[in-house]
Amino acid sequence: MVSGQLLGFDHFITSHAAATDEEICTGVNYGSGSAGIREESGSHLGDRVCLDKQLSNHEQILTRISALQQNQTLTDEHLRKCIYIVNMGNNDYINNYLMPELYNSSHQYKMEQFSEVLAQQFTQQLKKLYRLGGRKVAVFGLGMIGCAPALMDRFETDGHCVDWINDAVMLFNNRLKPLVDELNIVFPDAKFTFINITNILAPKGGEPLPNKPCCPVRPDGQCVPDGICCPSRSLSVYLDSFHPTEIANIVLATRAYKAQSSLDASPVDIGQLTRDITDT
Repeated sequence: MVSGQLLGFDHFITSHAAATDEEICTGVNYGSGSAGIREESGSHLGDRVCLDKQLSNHEQILTRISALQQNQTLTDEHLRKCIYIVNMGNNDYINNYLMPELYNSSHQYKMEQFSEVLAQQFTQQLKKLYRLGGRKVAVFGLGMIGCAPALMDRFETDGHCVDWINDAVMLFNNRLKPLVDELNIVFPDAKFTFINITNILAPKGGEPLPNKPCCPVRPDGQCVPDGICCPSRSLSVYLDSFHPTEIANIVLATRAYKAQSSLDASPVDIGQLTRDITDT
């Protein structure tokens, strides 16, 4: 929501499943809870739309836009002005690699190997997004998953982050900036940029906020319905055992849009990505 507000949207972008012909030229949300870069990620939680399927859904939307405009040149020009935000990969760890009792990825690959396989698949998906007309793409890295309350509880770290999980995630994160740099070389008419969530949400001076759920949680780590939340959500990073609070999302979206450090976004922040539209 915050990212949309900073980009000038008055309302939420409509989900793919509900988008009408009148809405699709404004923007479409292809996001899906528990979905991942890999097709199987999150499957134990039920239906979800993996990134490959999201790209197929986008292709269908492009067909609809082209039919409405009846002018491919106009459609291509429209797509060059669109901002694409891609935030994928968390579930490939939380709801795949870190659940060896349900998924075989950790049995197939060591941590370094998995980060490479995941990055290779992600590369092909971002290239497909380019082939589908995407020219302004913000690629979000992963957060410090090992600091999520659910994982600290699972691995009984007594309130401390699970360092080996954060190390595993960083193996993937460290591949994203070089990936973005490569895409910018291969596709000089496009602008990909990397948003460094780990740097943005890292504590800057003082003590970090406690990594405890703000709401009472169920066994699956999500909030108990109608449960009483903590009195001051602005002092919490996590709403439940997995999902950040509004204040954490505001910090992330604000600094992704206007970087406070050269480490927040590379090569440009989303605000500059938006301004660069006039150059294409």
